[in-house]
Amino acid sequence: MIYFIRGILIQSTPGIAILETGGIGYKVHIPASTYPKLPQIGQEALLHTSMVVREVSQTLYGFFYSEERDLFEELTTVSGIGPKIALALIGHLSVEEMHAAIGNQEVAMISKVPGIGKKTAQRLVIELRDKVQKGGKYSLPSDFAIQVGTDSRGQKIADAMSALLNLGYNQSTAQKALKKSLSNFPETIDLTELITDALKNV
Repeated sequence: MIYFIRGILIQSTPGIAILETGGIGYKVHIPASTYPKLPQIGQEALLHTSMVVREVSQTLYGFFYSEERDLFEELTTVSGIGPKIALALIGHLSVEEMHAAIGNQEVAMISKVPGIGKKTAQRLVIELRDKVQKGGKYSLPSDFAIQVGTDSRGQKIADAMSALLNLGYNQSTAQKALKKSLSNFPETIDLTELITDALKNV
């Protein structure tokens, strides 16, 4: 399995990124949420990937955060949800939003995603809610998740958490560093400044 690809970004669209590494170009399908996070053409990019193998095809799906990749793989275990639908879900809802929607059984929120009907959303909640409530592999620690969910700056906090995890820090270390840094940001948050400040605390 190809777990991630680091290479030069050759081409990108809202649904596709082509990375060159070792003289080979990889076509990677990406969610809409990943596209604006990609660097400029010609610069190095890293995508966390999942490969879906079928009889007549092998398709790579790539994500900016490893947690998105993990969520994608969980979603595709649900009956009736294939890679295309899973990609659409992740493109419209963050990992934290999906986690909250499944845990709180918010079928209406999930069914707002284009291509997701009410029955599909209900099936997704039924099949994954136990994993979420027991702390699935793509969930945040409970007290930190509460802060992310109730803080108006929650998405940037979650993005900073993901960035620290991607840099190799474990979840406990990243969480403690961010909690310490948040006291320096009483109002608005600049994501880069928050990550930089948190790195001083690890």
